Amino acid sequence: MLERLTHDLRLDVLATGLRLHGVPRWLRGAPVLLAEIELQPAAGTGIDCRCLAAGLATLSANRAWTGRALHVVLADALARLWHVAPPPGAMRMTDLRAAAALRFQTLYGEPLEAWQMHAAWDARHPFVAVALRLDLLAALRQGALAQQLTLVSITPHFIGAWNRWCGVLRTGAWFGVLHGPVLTLGVVAAGRLQAVRSVVLPPEADFAWLERSLWREALLLDLPAPALLQVCGAVPAAWCLPAAGGRLACQALEAAAPALQAGRRAGPVSTGAA
Repeated sequence: MLERLTHDLRLDVLATGLRLHGVPRWLRGAPVLLAEIELQPAAGTGIDCRCLAAGLATLSANRAWTGRALHVVLADALARLWHVAPPPGAMRMTDLRAAAALRFQTLYGEPLEAWQMHAAWDARHPFVAVALRLDLLAALRQGALAQQLTLVSITPHFIGAWNRWCGVLRTGAWFGVLHGPVLTLGVVAAGRLQAVRSVVLPPEADFAWLERSLWREALLLDLPAPALLQVCGAVPAAWCLPAAGGRLACQALEAAAPALQAGRRAGPVSTGAA
C-alpha cells in the first residue's frame, strides 16, 4: 500500500517492445525495471498497435499495480517532431494550427488526419510541434483502462528529456538525447529550442564523427556550430574527453548531474498527450 502512494509506473514504448518501470514519486532513487516484453515491429509505424494492449496486460499481470499512475514514454521513432515558424501577423490559434499542419504535410507528405498534434504554441517565436498516431494513443488508453491504471501522460522520449534538463543547459550549448542508435539534437539559440534534428549513429560514431555531424547540422540550419553539446543517455566515454583547442566539448548530463548548477534557463515544452 505504501509503494502505491510513493511510486508511479513508467511504460517505455520502444519500436521493438515494452518496458515497465517503478518510478519514485517524491523520494530519491532511480527507476526500477519491473518487467519487459518484446513486440513484433510493424512497417510504417514501427510497432503493431494491436499488440500494445496485450503487451501491457502481460506486463501488468501483477494486480498489485492496479490503480497506480502510469506515465508513457514513446520512442522518438514512434512520434513526429518538427519546428513551426508562426505566420506573420498570426493572432489566432487557428492560424498557428494551420501553419503547423501545413508544415507537417510538407515535411512528411501526408495530412494530419491519422495523427493527434500538440505544440508549445507561440505567435511570436518559432515553436516545436509533436504528432502522435491516433491508433497508438487509442491502444495505450484502452490498455491502461483494461488494467485499471490511471494514464497520466504520453510523452515522446526527447520532449521528456528536454523538460528534465533544459534548466541546466549552458548558454550557447546544444542539447542531445541518445536513445538506441539515434542521437536527437535540440538546437538551442537565444534560450529557446530552435530546431530538433535526428542523426543515426554509425558503428564508428567516435568524437570526430560527432564533431562533423554537429558542424553539418549547424550549416544546414545557417547557425554557428556549438562549442558544447550537453547530452543524456548512454554517452560514449570518448565523446567526453577534454576538448583540444577550439574543438567541440561534450558533457554527459547524468554523470555531471550532482555538480550542475542552473545557468540560463530554457523553457520546458508541453506537448504530451493523455
